[in-house]
Amino acid sequence: MANFDCIIRNARCATASDVFEADIGIVDGIITALGKKLSGGEKEIDAGGRWVLPGGIDGHCHFDQPTEDGTVMADDFLSGTRSAACGGTTTVIPFALQRKGQSLREAVEDYHRRAEGKATIDYAFHLIVTDPTPHVLDEELPALIAEGYTSFKIYMTYDELKLADRQIIDVLAVAREEGALVMVHAENADCISWLTERLLRAGKTAPRYHAESRPMLAEREATHRAITFAELVDVPILIVHVSGREAIEQIRWAQGNGLRIYGETCPQYLFLTAEDLGGEDDVEGVKCICSPPPRDKANQKVVWDALESGAFHVFSSDHAPFRFSGHDGKLATGSAPSFDKVANGIPGVETRLGLLFSHGVEKGRIDINQFVALTSTNVAKMYGLYPRKGTIAIGADADLVIWETGGQKVINNNDLHHNVDYTPYEGIEINAWPLITMSRGRVVWRDGQYLGQPDLGEFLPCARPAMATPKPFWEER
Repeated sequence: MANFDCIIRNARCATASDVFEADIGIVDGIITALGKKLSGGEKEIDAGGRWVLPGGIDGHCHFDQPTEDGTVMADDFLSGTRSAACGGTTTVIPFALQRKGQSLREAVEDYHRRAEGKATIDYAFHLIVTDPTPHVLDEELPALIAEGYTSFKIYMTYDELKLADRQIIDVLAVAREEGALVMVHAENADCISWLTERLLRAGKTAPRYHAESRPMLAEREATHRAITFAELVDVPILIVHVSGREAIEQIRWAQGNGLRIYGETCPQYLFLTAEDLGGEDDVEGVKCICSPPPRDKANQKVVWDALESGAFHVFSSDHAPFRFSGHDGKLATGSAPSFDKVANGIPGVETRLGLLFSHGVEKGRIDINQFVALTSTNVAKMYGLYPRKGTIAIGADADLVIWETGGQKVINNNDLHHNVDYTPYEGIEINAWPLITMSRGRVVWRDGQYLGQPDLGEFLPCARPAMATPKPFWEER
């Protein structure tokens, strides 16, 4: 009689803290044994001394999210989770968006309908709070947090999403009271709108001007303001998709002064620059429009340095998939759209891990433990999924990735599994890619073949994360 449903042999395992060699025994999708020369596997997989890491957790991605401008996200939960699995991600946390005038509960119910029966890997939900009415703040939000929706995002820009300063403070107060984590999109909306109006009046409408309309100072100011509000309320926050030096300086200042301020960055700030937005007549530049925009080469180095030094806690894709061609994507308003009319966001859920492993671990910028922490363990801890997710340990889900390293390839959109007709990372060389991806003990990707099925993924209610707990004060203030 078999002791295990599956044994992964000859694994070179890494967690956020350790490196060790072991066989991994799996029963009912759970890791039940770590040891040498385990016996009794109904199935066996020989890792051959390759790295075996916890499955990636993408804590910031958008699937099938409703929009207000007629555009449609190219990836739903079927194609989005398929793409994630092929890139070594085994858990995703997209967003249930509350539209203004809509109840938060209705937004969550709608998002469950969008996900039902489609996900091939496990998933949880963040909330997006856009209309914090007294009913939302006093009743809906506390109830949803108790039900396992323990993180939510707020915006300081975009007219249809942004909150006023007092609203932000009120939301932060609920988070502190209920033990939830707030994610903040930090850009100054008024600075952006003023610059955008001036650029448009001057006839500067090409994609390149998107970056000019959203300079680092707008991100710096909003980051400082968000940190100020968090300090006032005494609550941790996560500043998401940080693009460069000026926002990083604000985060480091806060961390150096004892505040629980966390930072997130994304591949676009390591591998793209403002030059990728093109020239005056380059419509292809719309493919790289996202907010905040990519900066310059000098800021790429600053972001890499911040990853290495620990200023950032998580590394996410911010996958926001819009097709380049067609009537409902990047060119929805015409073949040469004004930069302010282009859907914000780029795809990246499948390429996130391969890019960071290849250009981070393999080039010595970060070590293997940092890679696991940034892409899996810290994400699980940040959003209340640890220790079920994010580690290789007895009792954890058998979400595991066997990595193939050393070979040379280039990213080609034809090889990817999202439903987007381009990747902004086309042509970038990588030398690490998942050989096998396992989701709760099921192989969903192997040797270049997708083996997953819809409805294998489960919805995960999240615990209140310890990282959302305010810093204790040992002296009275």
